[in-house]
Amino acid sequence: MVTRVAVMDRDVCIERRCGYVCAKVCPPNRMGEECIVVEKDGIYPVFSEELCIGCGLCVKKCPVTCISIINVAQELSDPVFQYGINTFRLYGLPLPLEGAVSLIGKNGIGKTSAIKLLSRQVKPNFAVFGKEWTDEEVMAKLAIEARRYFAKTKEGLKLSVKPQHIDRVRDAFKGTAEELLGSVSGSRARLQEVAKLFRIEDILNRKLDQLSGGELQKVSIAASYMKDSDIYYFDEVTNYLDIEERLRMAVIIKELAEKKSVMMAEHDLTFLDYVSNYVYILYGDENVYGVVSGVKNVRVGINEYIGGYLKDENVRFREYEIGFSKHSEGEIKAATLIKYGALKKEFGGSSGFRFTSDPGQIKKGEILGLVGKNALGKSLFVKMLAGNEKADEGEGLGFKVSYKPQYITAENVVVSELFAGKDLAMGIFEDCKRKLNITMLMDKELTQLSGGELQRVALTLALSQKADVYLLDEPSAFLDIEQRFEFASLLRRVISENEKCAFVVDHDIVFIDAIANRLIVFDGKSSAHGHASAPLNKRSGMNGFLKVAGITMRRDKDSARPRINKPGSQLDAEQKAAGEYFYYDRAAEEK
Repeated sequence: MVTRVAVMDRDVCIERRCGYVCAKVCPPNRMGEECIVVEKDGIYPVFSEELCIGCGLCVKKCPVTCISIINVAQELSDPVFQYGINTFRLYGLPLPLEGAVSLIGKNGIGKTSAIKLLSRQVKPNFAVFGKEWTDEEVMAKLAIEARRYFAKTKEGLKLSVKPQHIDRVRDAFKGTAEELLGSVSGSRARLQEVAKLFRIEDILNRKLDQLSGGELQKVSIAASYMKDSDIYYFDEVTNYLDIEERLRMAVIIKELAEKKSVMMAEHDLTFLDYVSNYVYILYGDENVYGVVSGVKNVRVGINEYIGGYLKDENVRFREYEIGFSKHSEGEIKAATLIKYGALKKEFGGSSGFRFTSDPGQIKKGEILGLVGKNALGKSLFVKMLAGNEKADEGEGLGFKVSYKPQYITAENVVVSELFAGKDLAMGIFEDCKRKLNITMLMDKELTQLSGGELQRVALTLALSQKADVYLLDEPSAFLDIEQRFEFASLLRRVISENEKCAFVVDHDIVFIDAIANRLIVFDGKSSAHGHASAPLNKRSGMNGFLKVAGITMRRDKDSARPRINKPGSQLDAEQKAAGEYFYYDRAAEEK
């Protein structure tokens, strides 16, 4: 049996201006059926999934590509939740377990929707609209395990939720970080204990609108952690955090999961792998529908997600496997493209931030990864190279650059207009549109886009512009796992084939490992002084960087994906003793 799903993006539909082409070309409509009709009290077409024959003519003829017709080659029951007629729907529900369980899947596939359902922010509607569902009616429709869970929440099960969009915390609460934490702490002693644990004591007296993204993220996690709850939901916790902060959050959440139930949605594979006991995989079609798999052991589940095939369900949800090389990207033999000098910059005299960097060079076809803790000057270094920030000593690159900043501002402009008039390499532009899936976004305004969509548009613009040097500040932020690897492959190919070069700042160590030939390592004291090294070979750079962070890593024996060793484990101790923090090869060492 085939389940047919029809979804229309009403933010893009141009309404009457196209003359309802979709309805005119629909074969069932031309035979007298009412497969695509205009709502009586509205202006948008409505699609009948029962009458649709799946021909795809409406999708092909739509002038703004706002229609998706998906034929799902598996039998699905009614959705647990659907946002409205011809909108995204979710099939099945993940459920909290003892310990930590994580949700893995693309953006727009239902992870946040599932958390909202489980935390009772929205109520299951089973794709029936215009009906006020009573709790009794909802319980009767749910599977027995879900029924037990919702019965417990009704009986007083306490829930804590860290939202995906932390900017909304800033919008909802206008006070200081201390006032926010004080509203949920229960006592002054508890507040001070948690502030010390999360290392946010120095920012307690600052208002939320004065905090950086990383600081606001830590305060948001701390506020959720502080609540006395039975189940904790964390929706994307690593955005804006550096690798050391990510490990600290991972340790805190993992210890919490030893006492309480934790559910987490996350895209950083090493973080997710370290924290979780179990995973649910969500698959389907972005912004169209999502299906929740059965629960799986964390290692098995991640490897099945990477492979694109669910063994127990006998479902292939991706045509390709996400590949990990058994050897990380290494130094290339090529001619030097650019030499750059030492840079210095100071802010606010003796009490302000001071930055210095060593001189270096970058080769044709090379990508340099910039790694280090937050507030050591990585973004400042890139801005000075781009010429967007003037150095006190030293000069920018002096070459034609394409710069993607850390924070992207959404303006009141249509996406297609953003690219108009730019000096683009059209072949790369078309490749980016396809690989980063932005064709469906071209007729939307930037202000309508999610964080991940906005990031994909910004990356497409940066990579498509004709330049000698590409400067990318945190390109993986807000991208899901698949998008990160698509972009990594795209970036490597563009830089290599065109003999250009790139500087890339990022905190996802798997992403950096996949793209970087050499590393620039930043050290110093956060917010006080920072220093950038000359480019180092990958092994030396990663060993130095991970040693400061106190992390050792290994590769999974089946998928070769990077994994963080448990602190204090035998392998962790062995690698630290050998001074090999990055993918220690025991067999090679013994030889």
